[in-house]
Amino acid sequence: MFFGKIIAIDEVLVREEVLNTPFACDLKKCKGACCTLDSEFGAPVNEEEIEQIKEVLPVVKDYISEEHWSEIQRNGFFEKKFDELLLRSINNKACVFVYYEGDIAKCSIEKAYFDGKVKFRKPISCHLFPIRVAKFGGDILRYEKFSECTPALENGKKQNITIAEFCKDSLIRLYGEKWYSQLKEKSGR
Repeated sequence: MFFGKIIAIDEVLVREEVLNTPFACDLKKCKGACCTLDSEFGAPVNEEEIEQIKEVLPVVKDYISEEHWSEIQRNGFFEKKFDELLLRSINNKACVFVYYEGDIAKCSIEKAYFDGKVKFRKPISCHLFPIRVAKFGGDILRYEKFSECTPALENGKKQNITIAEFCKDSLIRLYGEKWYSQLKEKSGR
């Protein structure tokens, strides 16, 4: 059901921009900017994800640079700021789990997952990007805009893919197939 610019599906509110904004990452142009955004805040994680990362850390460490591994050994891979758990970054920029394929930043946790070495893909906040989940009596999904993602907006138009479609796997991971089917039905795509 529509409430102005919001669709409600079960207990989740989805802002219309998630359904209508064209978006498809173009790593050749953005260089994996979502993993290296300049900010004092890293990607949000929850306690369950921290435990999952602790389990996969012995495998994941083989994918990251010595500098990043040293940071994790010295300070850990997460921190708490303003009562929020966040992944650590190097110099308020690259996530500690970044590795590079050429000049493109990628996630070492996800690389280990795709290599079949771990079962945890990556934190849901990273998997959902550019969707952010706000809490207000339940989840509210919104589009997090960054100038670094301009190539993704252009690529989304070219491929006729919206944020919701681009994030299909992560949305199903978080809410399930039935929920995603309802989202598609209500969005008319």
